[in-house]
Amino acid sequence: MQGFIVSLIIFAATFAIFGLGLNLQWGFTGLINFGHVAFMTLGAYTTVLLALRGVPLIFAVLAGAAVAALLGLLIGFSTLRLRTDYLAIVTIGVSELLRLVAINETWLTRGTAGIQRFPLPLANFNPGLPIRIAMIAVLLGVMGLGYWQWWKWLQQQVKTIPSEGLLKSGLAALGYVTSCGLLLYGIGLVARELKLANTIPAGVLGLGLLAAVIGTIVLYSWLGQRIMPRLDAWTPGLTIVCNVILALLSLWVLRFAVSALYTYDRNPSKTGLMFLAVLTVALLYWALEKLVRSPWGRVLKAIREDEDVARALGKNVFWYKLQSLMLGGAIAGIAGAFYAWQLTTVYPDNFQPLVTFNAWTIVVLGGAGSNAGTLLGAAIFWAYDTITRFVLRDIIPLEDARLGAFRVMVIGLLLIVLMMWRPQGILGKKEELTLGR
Repeated sequence: MQGFIVSLIIFAATFAIFGLGLNLQWGFTGLINFGHVAFMTLGAYTTVLLALRGVPLIFAVLAGAAVAALLGLLIGFSTLRLRTDYLAIVTIGVSELLRLVAINETWLTRGTAGIQRFPLPLANFNPGLPIRIAMIAVLLGVMGLGYWQWWKWLQQQVKTIPSEGLLKSGLAALGYVTSCGLLLYGIGLVARELKLANTIPAGVLGLGLLAAVIGTIVLYSWLGQRIMPRLDAWTPGLTIVCNVILALLSLWVLRFAVSALYTYDRNPSKTGLMFLAVLTVALLYWALEKLVRSPWGRVLKAIREDEDVARALGKNVFWYKLQSLMLGGAIAGIAGAFYAWQLTTVYPDNFQPLVTFNAWTIVVLGGAGSNAGTLLGAAIFWAYDTITRFVLRDIIPLEDARLGAFRVMVIGLLLIVLMMWRPQGILGKKEELTLGR
């Protein structure tokens, strides 16, 4: 379980970094980038190829980020003066172009054979007990700051609910979550029993389960719309309950992370990578929060809302857009390095368009224009992805390929429901709903 949790943390942290880059481009600037995986591809390949030639990993990562930023510069110069649609189309094409280049240019990328056995960070690092305790202290400090930010947010949410409606909305939200879980658990039990009936084709069972899930979501969406107007601040109550549950789950995960650092020598490469990934997320989050709250960040938000107004105020809209695209691309390049280190192999098929879809899911789920929301979205997304990868296999009688497609369909349905209830995302702001117009 400890190794499993460590891998989960690494994936969540990697896609949190990846999502932070997209959130800067779209959430704060309004740039629609449907080929965000292109920046990750360049970052991953540049890092591992330079590392194989003896370049220190820190410089290899910085070079990967620089190459990804250069790609943003090239895309920006050719599209940012045109309509937003062109940027979306060009980024899709560029991401597929880079993947095809990685497949065919075997002299550089080794093609479909992939790149293996490249250096990993802290793989040969064997710290003593004092250093391990120091690493645990750093990890706990990072998590403590995260909980402090979460506590401040929770206090603000509680203030939005009238005192006489706080208990009612919280109990209603808790009851809603519990009833949803019980109903879905009941569907799972029925499906598991039906799986034993060999007379029913697997395809029919799969369609029946899909219909049951869709029906459940539609039913609870309708009930939610009926109930919400009769309760005081029902949506903040549900948000508070869900976030408290997630906070408690994160404490359970933190226990395994601390244990992994204390027993560092059992799995040094993954444990060291986990520590670096969490530390990188914290540093990037802190830096981006400083940037988006600075005058530079306020200009980005103005461009997102109405770039004509920003231009009328004398701002060089094209230059600010270019900076956002390049910086977001560089952050995605750093995510590419961690992605390659976690997989320990780099294949062109690691960078399918689905990776970009995952980043969009994370940003929309957490709330566009919210860096904290992106971190939360990454944690929820990878918890869902990991749990369903193993649980659904015992419930739904489908082979792996169809089961993977089914999981993606469920994500899409959940996003539809989220857009109905909280179109701004979990931590987004209603007043910023005009983003991307």
